[in-house]
Parts: sequence; C-alpha cells; structure tokens
Amino acid sequence: HMLRINHNLSYNPPLSLQGCDPCSQTQRSKLQHRRARINQQINKEMRMRAGAENLFRATTNNKVKETVALELSFVNSNLQLLKEELEELNSSMEVYQTESEAINVPMIPLGLKETKEVDLTVPLKEYICEHYREDSSLFEKEIKEFMELRQAMRTPSRNEAGLELLVEYYNQLYYLDQRFFPPHRTLGVHFHWYDSLTGVPSCQRALAFEKGSVLFNVGALYTQIGARQDRSAATGIDRAIDAFQRAAGAFNFLKENFSNAPSLDMSGPSLCMLVRLMIAQVQECVFERVTLTMQDTHFTSQLQVAQEAARVSDVYSLVLQTMSQPLVKDYVPFSWASMVQVKAEHFRALSHYYAAVALCDRTQCDEEGEKALLQLHVSNPAGPPLSQVLRDPEERRKLGKAHLRRALIRHEEAMRVHGLCKILRKMDILQEVLSFVHKRSLDKYSEMDREDDFDETAEAPEIHCECQKPDIIPPNFSTVQVTDIFRRLGPLSVFCARARWGPVRLVCLQRGEGGLGLTLRGDSPVLVAGVVPGGCAEEAGLREGDYIVAVDGENRKWAKHGEVVHSLKSCSDRGVELSVITLHTHDTQVCFIALHTHETQVVLCVCVERRSVMLSPRGDKENACQRPMGGAKAQSSVSLLNWNRKKNREGGGVTKRLGSTFSLPFGNLGDGESMY
Repeated sequence: HMLRINHNLSYNPPLSLQGCDPCSQTQRSKLQHRRARINQQINKEMRMRAGAENLFRATTNNKVKETVALELSFVNSNLQLLKEELEELNSSMEVYQTESEAINVPMIPLGLKETKEVDLTVPLKEYICEHYREDSSLFEKEIKEFMELRQAMRTPSRNEAGLELLVEYYNQLYYLDQRFFPPHRTLGVHFHWYDSLTGVPSCQRALAFEKGSVLFNVGALYTQIGARQDRSAATGIDRAIDAFQRAAGAFNFLKENFSNAPSLDMSGPSLCMLVRLMIAQVQECVFERVTLTMQDTHFTSQLQVAQEAARVSDVYSLVLQTMSQPLVKDYVPFSWASMVQVKAEHFRALSHYYAAVALCDRTQCDEEGEKALLQLHVSNPAGPPLSQVLRDPEERRKLGKAHLRRALIRHEEAMRVHGLCKILRKMDILQEVLSFVHKRSLDKYSEMDREDDFDETAEAPEIHCECQKPDIIPPNFSTVQVTDIFRRLGPLSVFCARARWGPVRLVCLQRGEGGLGLTLRGDSPVLVAGVVPGGCAEEAGLREGDYIVAVDGENRKWAKHGEVVHSLKSCSDRGVELSVITLHTHDTQVCFIALHTHETQVVLCVCVERRSVMLSPRGDKENACQRPMGGAKAQSSVSLLNWNRKKNREGGGVTKRLGSTFSLPFGNLGDGESMY
C-alpha cells in the first residue's frame, strides 16, 4: 500500500543550536562529567543489588544466602559512598558563583539531570512506513537532525543560547508527540534520566517523562545563570532576580502539570521545595538591591532595610520547614539545609542590626518615622511607649542595644550551624561574610555599652514584615519559534498519530462537458467537499471527504486551495492523476449539508472543520494548546502510561460529531468552497 510521491518540499536542515563541547575543561563541565560518571556507577551498583536480592529470595541454600548477604552489604556500602560523593558534588555551589571579587552570600544552584543516548532511528522509520505509508529512507535527514538536537540538548551552555536549545528541543518534542505517539501505544523507546541529586536512574517509555526532564533542566539552568551573576551592581542583581523567578516558574509549571514522576527530584514535595527556595533567593536579591540603591541613611530608610531583611529570613525559614517534611528531609543534601538555616539566622540578625542603627545613629525623626517605628515590631517592646522612646535618647539607646543583643545571638547561631557542615566550612566567601557582619554588630554593641550601664538589657521583639505574594515567571515556550522537523509528512491537522486513513488511491480524472464534477474546500491539504452524482469525479472514483495529497505525482499535502485548482484547470486532454486518501477516524467536526440542483438532485457535501495544533505561548498542558485554523476548539483526554499529566490534555483526541442537515441553493457554496 506504499505509494512513492515526489516530495517537492525540499528539506533544508536549519542551522541547529549546538551544546557545549563535551571535552571542554571548564570547572562546570568537569563537575558534570564527574556527576555523569557517578550516575553510571550508581546505576551499575543498583543493578547488582537487584540481582543479589532476587538470588537471595530464590535460593534455599544457606551458604549461598550467606554469600549473597555479604555481597549485598558490600554493594550497599558502595552505594552509600557514591551517594555521599554525589551529595558533595551537588553541594559545590562555589563552581556556579560569579567570578567577581565582590563579597556576596553564595546562592544555591541545581545541577542538570543527566540522560542516556537514545537511538530513535529504527522506531521512527518503522512508524513512518507503517502509519504514514511513506518510504522511510526519504526521512533519514529529519531523523538525524532530531537525534543531533537531542545530543546537543544534553550539554547546554550556561547562557541564553543554552536555554534556547533546551526550549527548542522541548517544542520539537510536542511535534514528535503529535506525529509518532498515538493514544494507548508507545514506540517501545525507553527514556533514561538520572535524578538530579541522588543519581538514581529512572526509565520510562512515556514521552511526558522526556518533556518533564527537559523542563526540569530549563529550571536548573536558570538557577545556574542566576547564581553566576555579579550582584555587586544593580544590573547583575536584576538579572539574578529574573533568572530565579523563571526557575521558580519552570518548577511550578512542572509541579502543576505533571504527576506521578518516577524520580524524586520531580515529585510534588521536591518541586514545592525548589519553588520556595527560588522565591527565597529572589527575596535575598531584592534585599541586596535595596541596600545597594539606598541613597540616604534616613531613619525611615534604615527601618525599611530592617523589614526587608526580616522578610528574607521569613522566606528562608519557610524553605527550611519544607525541607524538614517527609520524603524531602532525607532527600535534600545536608549542605542545602544548612545553608538555608544559616541564611535564615543571618538575615534575622541583619534585621535587628539595621533596627539598632536606625534607633541609635539617626536622631532626626519626623512623623513618618514615628509611624514606621510603630509598625516595626511584631509586638510592643517592654518599657515606655515608642512615641516616648523616640524623644528620649537614652531609651532609644537601650532599645537599640536590645536589638543588637538579639543580632549577636543570631549571628552566633548562624556561625554555629555553618561550622557543623563540612561543605560550608570550605566556602571561604560565606565564612568571610558571616565573620564580617558578626564583628560589625559586636563593634556596634561595644560602642553603645557603658561601664555604668547596670540595667538589665530588655528583650527586643522580632521585626515585623508584611507577607508579599511571590512573583514567578512561568515558562514561555513561544519565545523560541521552531519548525516541525517532520513537516514533510504533511499538515498535523490530518497527518498525525491520532488519525487513521486508508491507503493512497490513484484517481485518473478527465474533464467532461459539465466540468470535473467536484467541489473543493480548504487548504493543506485540500478536501473534496462534494462530488456531483454521475459526474466525472464520481465515475473516476472520487468520494466526498477525500483529501488530495498529490497531483500528477507532485506532493500537494501543503498546497493552498488556489494551487490545487490551478493544477486541475491546467490539466491536458489526457486528464490529471490525483492521489487521494480517506480519513477513517480523526479529530474533526463533520456536518452534512444537503445541496439541491435545479432538478432537485441531492448532493451531500462534507464540510470539515479542521484544526492545526500549534505551540501556545501560555504553555498549557505541556504547551499543547490549540490555535484554531478554521474550526472550533475541542478537548480530549490522553493518558501517557504511568507518568501522566494532572489535567486532560487539549486536542489530539478522536471525536466526530454530525451536525444538522439543512438545504441551500446549489449556487451558494460555503466559504473557501469552489465547484469545478
């Protein structure tokens, strides 16, 4: 049933985006190489453990059981060592930090998920032959281009080009899904991805797993871009804020649109933790921008900085709570949890420090400053009213000293937690920052302390800050425009994995006295909307609902209405040879229109409203949203094996609906319909 059609759509592979040189010796590439090697070793040890466990359960020989038990203990020890080595790699935050000499608290980036090579050549060729009834050898260039794109996607550069490469591949996966993955069936291809933090391999046949893993890497790459920004300047801070907001948006999109992930890094609790971590890092950057751009040292400005620091501490405390939840607690690296706790204590100390500076050093206070002070604390401090404190320098000194005392306690707690983590102790920048702010608070406290100050220092209340709704930027996949690599197979509105059609039929059509006797409608491909009973088209074998895919052997799947009409009108006396197909099932809306001739002959003309599934900038349901082309929207539900989307996916289902029959004069053809 295979018919060779001249694919006059010449295939010119685009200049594809390239990944990093896998042999490059940058610190980041070395880290990724070590991570890939450890992932492979973990995979090997887990296979050995699975085999040993099966043997232990199957054997009844006690000696064999003892030998296997010993082997299991050895394998488990190796796995624990590999896990610790991988955790140390994931804690290597300094590799991703900026090379600027400015002293900033390090940010927490994520390493990319590693994947194995996948050879799709044979499955795609077989599906092209079986489903599309095309000569698969004609599509070797397309298959090669897709394979090269996937290979490049494995090593994206840490910049905008790397992000575009990942999004380009993600968008191509949408087309691959539409072309080659029908409902309730897979190609038999297994996608292998390693957990970002533990290195545990996961394997799925669902294309959704591939999409989700690529989307995870988009978020992870944004974290690396955000961490490398030079935050000593306002422009660098703004770029870091944007990167962390987009990372949070990618992880949040993944959390809301996918479920039952086979790996822990893409589970709901882990993604929730990552979203909150990114939001906390955004808030930290906002605090740095406030302190950097603050032009004056007015009383009110200092109080605002204190509240910003308290807000950063609050969001990091929330992250720490999330990291303490079941499933996440044993999964998150200890260095991450330690860093988050250090930052929560560090910024809480800074909030008290700036409050003390405002009270002790800024003697000028207006009505606005008094109002700001009244809103500064969670509860009113012990002693005289705050309005009186503002007017009494001694009371201001005492309250400021109380805030400094709390700041010192928090600084010391941050340094204690820092000292408990071996990974953090190796981070010289963090040690330098913690030591500097602690010494600054200690010097300020010594400056305010007096020899004759025998009054017990009062307890300063915590700094109050209003909760703000976090701003996250969801992924916008339409920013990277792609062309379907397998476009030559035909328009997706007809030639997709969810459609079924009969074999290509050859119809030799000759013009009679009354014309060709057919009605055409639509574009790409053109539809035979009706045939006149007894006319040339009916006698040649054309049927209503046929699609014209070739004219005289030339591919016309993508042809416009006028192009096909021109080919038919310019046919010679010998006629024209049409290649047509008939859809059996498809995602269409079909309404039968009764057309009457002057002799009251009834002709049924099929008007098919077709849709072309396009990439949507909103990114709904794996970005598989519909952009209508001459038709209305429809919905269907598609399951993707055991790793599914949370909501029903739009488009791609198989629905057929019959409309009401009504009469029209024969001359009144529908829009885009022409009688020949």
